[in-house]
Amino acid sequence: MSDLFEAAGLTPHAPAPLAERLRPRTIDEVVGQEHLLGEAGPIRRMIVGGRLGSMILWGPPGTGKTTIARLLAKAAGYEYQQISAVFSGVADLKKAFEQAKMRRAAGQSTLLFVDEIHRFNRAQQDGFLPFVEEGVVTLVGATTENPSFELNGALLSRSQVYVLRRLDEAALESLLVRAEAEEGRALPLDPAAREAMIAMADGDGRYLLTLAETLLAIGSPKPLTPAELGQVLQKRSPAYDKDREEHYNLISALHKSVRGSDPDAALYWLARMLEGGEDPLFIARRLTRMASEDIGAADPMSLLLCNAARDAYDFMGSPEGELALAQACVHMACAPKSNAVYKAFGAARKAAKETGSLTPPAHILNAPTRLMKDLGYGKNYAYDPDTEEGFSGQNYFPDGMERRAFYKPRGEGHEAKVKERLDRWAAMRKGRGG
Repeated sequence: MSDLFEAAGLTPHAPAPLAERLRPRTIDEVVGQEHLLGEAGPIRRMIVGGRLGSMILWGPPGTGKTTIARLLAKAAGYEYQQISAVFSGVADLKKAFEQAKMRRAAGQSTLLFVDEIHRFNRAQQDGFLPFVEEGVVTLVGATTENPSFELNGALLSRSQVYVLRRLDEAALESLLVRAEAEEGRALPLDPAAREAMIAMADGDGRYLLTLAETLLAIGSPKPLTPAELGQVLQKRSPAYDKDREEHYNLISALHKSVRGSDPDAALYWLARMLEGGEDPLFIARRLTRMASEDIGAADPMSLLLCNAARDAYDFMGSPEGELALAQACVHMACAPKSNAVYKAFGAARKAAKETGSLTPPAHILNAPTRLMKDLGYGKNYAYDPDTEEGFSGQNYFPDGMERRAFYKPRGEGHEAKVKERLDRWAAMRKGRGG
């Protein structure tokens, strides 16, 4: 056996990584997931009851999904079997199910842990169903993606979904204390650098322990400052995948912050998206949508500014052009809000679908030929700029369709003057029988 280790460049007693050595040995040692594993937590109640149900553990990397699965099997007396959707195929699944059947025949239950379960396609996910239904395996799937989007509804209906939280500062600090106890020495960090290192991990416990192991291996004769720590270690990239749920979560947060008139929160989410590698032109498109949907005629400048910000980014690129996006973002967050145009257009489209065959009234039809004029096209049309008040009050809806009020300005910002003008015209139209 030692020859095999030597051939691989290892020794039989090669030390395991710090994160592996500190992997919790009991449920009580798992940090940061008290809502699931505490005395009143649903997973804790399963353990106390001695019977496990199939479940999906959904959470960010480094929050304990694999560890919890292992400890669940140990606590309930189940045989633990693990496969990864990244490296496994149909043959591996069949083998796992056959082994589970053999154990079941011998009276032994199996907990099948499937890491990255969302990477299995729909057909492969369907393959789990009969074995889960028959109790051949108790399935514990782990995923970093929203199960609602990535997993079959049939599989979800047979499992409980438990959400693991990113580790908070207290949980991460407890991991550093354990690491120092395991290594028998303190990390060479001043208090501010220790806080900075916890922030670097961005809620990922495994990554934090990797940072700690690297720092202990490098060593330092004196405690490092935050600036010195930044030169030694690399900050974890923010969790952001441009075609996954986090993409939609952050754009939703940006949109709602602008709509909620909070420029500070809007800038924060804008920065988060840019730091995560989002396409600035995608952000520009969404800002333009906000300008029409949430602000509209209350501040017509917002739409113009969004288009100008897009052009500025096209002209300058990153990072200079990103400032133009920030300017548009702040302007819209501070602008008066109105969805009157948005609602009016929706109502008008609905009316258009209902009355799509009605023709315009004759007096506003174009009459380029003599025949059209003889048929009454354009007859009695009033040219509004020539009237005394610049308003004729004529009907512009189809004959046979009652007048409808789609646009109802709320009186915010620029729309206050618009509302006043429309109210005056409505009174004039009524007075003229329009």
